[in-house]
Amino acid sequence: MESFYRTLKRELAQNAYYDNPEQARQDIFSYIELYYNAKRIHSTLGWLSPTQFEAQNY
Repeated sequence: MESFYRTLKRELAQNAYYDNPEQARQDIFSYIELYYNAKRIHSTLGWLSPTQFEAQNY
């Protein structure tokens, strides 16, 4: 979990400024659902994205 938060801070939030908490929540949700969980490669998946891994194995 700590690795995820480090990645989130480095790739999204480090230089971000939000006018309100809802804007931050929407941006973080989009990052997780549209990029991190779908397209970003993961070492535990053999350096494939989750989408590629699922297509290859299911």
